[in-house]
Amino acid sequence: MILLFTGNGKGKTTASLGQMIRVLGRDKTALMIQFIKGPWISGEDEFASAYGIAKDRFEIRKMGLGFVGILGDPLPIEKHKEAARDALTTFIEEKNSGKWHLIVLDEISVALSLGLLALDEVVNAVKDYPDSRILVLTGRGAPQELIDVADLATEMREIKHPFNEGKPGQVMVEF
Repeated sequence: MILLFTGNGKGKTTASLGQMIRVLGRDKTALMIQFIKGPWISGEDEFASAYGIAKDRFEIRKMGLGFVGILGDPLPIEKHKEAARDALTTFIEEKNSGKWHLIVLDEISVALSLGLLALDEVVNAVKDYPDSRILVLTGRGAPQELIDVADLATEMREIKHPFNEGKPGQVMVEF
């Protein structure tokens, strides 16, 4: 089954992490491949070690290089494209390995909207995902082609957020 979480509201990655916990609770394996998020440490990164979950059962791979073209990003776009291609290649390898019951492609829609990956390449990589396993796609602005390939699509709609009042992201809420 392919699940897609999109929209301008908060909660896409959080929903995918909840899905990962549900899978772990059923004694299965879960992998998250992050396409944009950079090297900073978030609560979910500390989760597995804090609760003694083995890396062969739960893993988050930060393959992005951080925010693209904003917040002082010093990297040329080609570096971000290379990182996104590496992340997609990793997904294909892991999908074919059969090791993971659930794989999350975190911020894949953002990688597409930034032109880091080609839409047809991503659609071809995800459309044949095995029915016996779960794939979660996240990110703002999911293109219709990804929505069409998904079995379940949910849009998170922002109603109110402290960021709009100039407040920075909060530990344990945003990361």
